[in-house]
Amino acid sequence: MQSEVIQKVNITDYDALGFLTVVAEGLNLNLTEDNREYSVNLTDEIGHGYFKAYDFDHGIAVYEIDCTLKNQINFEFEKAVVQPLLILFNREEEIIISGHEIGKNKVAHLESVMSSEGAKNRQQIALLPNQSTCFFAIIINRKLFEEKITDFLSNMHPTLEHIFRDVNGINQFYAQGYYSLDIAKFIEEFTTTSLTEFMRFVFLEGKIYEILTHFLIQYVDDAKDPKARKILRQQTVERIEEASTIIKDEMDQLGSIISLAKRVGLNQNTLQEGFKQLYKKSVNQYIKEVRMERAKELLESSNLNITEITYQVGINSRSYFSKLFKEQFGISPKHYLQKHRNSNISA
Repeated sequence: MQSEVIQKVNITDYDALGFLTVVAEGLNLNLTEDNREYSVNLTDEIGHGYFKAYDFDHGIAVYEIDCTLKNQINFEFEKAVVQPLLILFNREEEIIISGHEIGKNKVAHLESVMSSEGAKNRQQIALLPNQSTCFFAIIINRKLFEEKITDFLSNMHPTLEHIFRDVNGINQFYAQGYYSLDIAKFIEEFTTTSLTEFMRFVFLEGKIYEILTHFLIQYVDDAKDPKARKILRQQTVERIEEASTIIKDEMDQLGSIISLAKRVGLNQNTLQEGFKQLYKKSVNQYIKEVRMERAKELLESSNLNITEITYQVGINSRSYFSKLFKEQFGISPKHYLQKHRNSNISA
């Protein structure tokens, strides 16, 4: 049995250029630069996707990772004179963050982490193989960032003041939880903008502060008694997943999207936004695809005819059902049924 290959990249410089320079050298990749934006594209030997990083004023750097790896890669963040603040948002499948003090932590889809290992230790981010790895991280050099916020520190919420007065990153701490759907939307806007040159830089920098502001509001909100919290995160995700389960279990008698949203305790806009972030599609598109997948299973494994299957997946029109099925699978349900049952007879 072949042993698992793990490649380690030791990160000694946390700004965007320093980070990606080390990554490019460690993985033998080419680094490209465009107005304080840096990127490396993965080779076929490593996997596919890219690593990007951005440098902004006042000690803020951003890492954007979107890839599928053939082998595990560990980013080992070395001890530094000024230990940075890491704020990470996991956008896809599980990654692992570990350290001497914080232990080994699995970070799931739509979870965020704010951490610092303190001056004496280092932390690691493990990118796992054969899965969709996509995360967005803000790295803050608090000594440089102090120049921007020094006039506000005395009036800052105590929870945040404790973090940002520790300019050298002496103290260790770790916080993990689901981030808001608003933050997910802002990250999407950051990573997909088509702006160029000066307007792009201004937009990206503004979007970073928008993400950071909403995250810190959420962090303060999390410090309250649970009954006093105003921002929904994990509970929102759980209710969206509940809506997904209802769709799968009750597709033959599913009501309107408004009634579905009320049933799980969300408004319609939150439900729609949640499906876009969790499943990358609208509620209606999700329902259609779930119904067609179920119809495909019934065509393969049951003795029901097409009309019966049409009603069983919650559609009242056979012609509409045939249209949706062909759009999703490129073949009519009639031909799919004939092909499948003929193959079973032959077998």
